[in-house]
Formats: sequence, C-alpha cells, structure tokens
Amino acid sequence: MATNPANWAKDLTRYLSEVQGEYKKISWPAQNEALAGSIGVVVVVAVITTVLGLIDFGLSRIMQLILG
Repeated sequence: MATNPANWAKDLTRYLSEVQGEYKKISWPAQNEALAGSIGVVVVVAVITTVLGLIDFGLSRIMQLILG
C-alpha cells in the first residue's frame, strides 16, 4: 500500500488547497463576543474549581475523623 513518492507533492498541494478552502468558511466572532466567552469560561472554571476544592477538603476532613 505504498504511495508513489512522485505523487506526494501533488497530494500535499491538494490537501493544502482544501485546508485553505475550509479556512475561508470559518466565521470568526467579534472581539467583544470572544472576550465575553473567554470571561465566561474563566468564571465557570473558577466556580467548578472552588466547589471541587471544598468537596475535597470536606471529604479529607471526614476521612481524618474516621481514621484517627
């Protein structure tokens, strides 16, 4: 199933052309939308991190009480 090395350049050119075509289809969000989305992600991650940290702390305290 080896490919002819002479076709590699042609295949690479076709692939890069297809990538460029797909890249042109991308609709990028406005800067304020991207910033709002980023801030939203940071807030959600901070909340989840805090909740999981509190759960971990609570469970570790319970284990300490049980074990000794």
